[in-house]
This record gives sequence, C-alpha cells and structure tokens, in this order.
Amino acid sequence: MRKTLNRPVDLARLAGISPQQVRNYLDAGVLPPATRSATGYRQLDDRHRKALLAYRALAEGHGWNAAGDIMRAIHAGDAAQALAMIDAGHADLHRQREALKLTADALETVVDTEPPARAAMQIGELAAHLGVRTSTLRVWEDAELLTPQRDPATGYRTYGPRETRDARIILMLRQGMHGLPQIRPILDDLRRSGSRDALRAAIAQRHAELARRAESMLTAAALLHSYLHAESPAG
Repeated sequence: MRKTLNRPVDLARLAGISPQQVRNYLDAGVLPPATRSATGYRQLDDRHRKALLAYRALAEGHGWNAAGDIMRAIHAGDAAQALAMIDAGHADLHRQREALKLTADALETVVDTEPPARAAMQIGELAAHLGVRTSTLRVWEDAELLTPQRDPATGYRTYGPRETRDARIILMLRQGMHGLPQIRPILDDLRRSGSRDALRAAIAQRHAELARRAESMLTAAALLHSYLHAESPAG
C-alpha cells in the first residue's frame, strides 16, 4: 500500500523546499499527477517523493531543463526517450572530459612556447587568427583580460606576440568552460611570475567539477531507477 503524504507542504518539508515549488513541479509535469481529496486538496504519496528526489538529482547532473524534459517524457509514457536524453547527458560529459584534456595539453604547450616574433595584428586580424568575433576580443578587453596597445597614428588596437598568446590562453580556458572572472587571476599570476600553478589549478578544478557532475548523474540514475520501479498508482 502506498504511503500517503497528504499535502504539498508535507512533501516540501521532506525535500527542504517550499510548498509552492512542489505545486509548480506538479503543474510542470515533473511530478506525476496528484489526486484530490474530497475537500480539494492534492494528495501525494511515496511515488511523488521518489519522483521529486529523482528530478532534483537529475538537475544536479544534467541541468534543470534536461531534468524536466526527462521527467515529462517518463510521465508521458516514453521511457525510451527519457533514457536517450540521459545517454546524451553522459555523452556530453565525456566530450567535456576529452576537450578538457586537450585544452590542458594545449595550454602547457602555449605557455612553454616563446611567442614568435611577428608584426602586431589589428583586432580583425587577431579575431580571424583565433576564429572568434571582434566583439569577443572587446569583451575580453572590458573584463581586463587583454590589454592591447594603441597605434599612435591611428588609435587602432594592436596585438603583439604576448597579447596574442594571452588571447589564445583565454580562448582555450573559455572552451574549457571557465568564466571570465576565473580567468583573470590565472593570467595575472602567469604574467607576474611566469608560474603555471594557477593554470594547472584551474584545470584541476574543472576536472573536479566534472567528477562531481558524474557522481550526481550516478546518484540520479539510482533514484530514477527507484522511482520507475515504485509501486504504480493502481498498486
């Protein structure tokens, strides 16, 4: 027999969220439909508790949007689609791990390599060299990550070998999912001391984040399995 929790507030207390969030989850279809009591209150049971725990765990590993899509697919009777989305999340995590390894190796090479002597580039030339938009370089400049020189005759931005190297490092860190505020101290340390410690620490932190996401996915899989095999409403 299914254990009745009665109201959204009861489930909210168990999960440490607000009753309104529970109602929102019910309305959004990430929890199974609830029956109503004679007085009109929604009646929740252990399946709702398991669905809620599975949904929030999925969000930790796959993100809120993907978690919602997975739960709605299950409640629509399309478990195959839900499992396909979970597989896609694991595949994306694997791609990020592989990309991070390539980024780490490339960064070590860039830092070790003395910038080649070349004529300073203007912003359009550097953008084309990196494969980014000129607006991206301006954003990096606004964030004080890049400090281009100015041509005294034209006032145009110019990027010498050091600025070009820094731009390559920024691009690689961005591809490794590092935010602009995280990148600035890494570059500051590299410029000040030539040390790669901050760079390596940033890569290690990103590895740890991916490991936490993988663990969250594992937890979510266990909770989702428990929910899928919970007693059916007719039980």
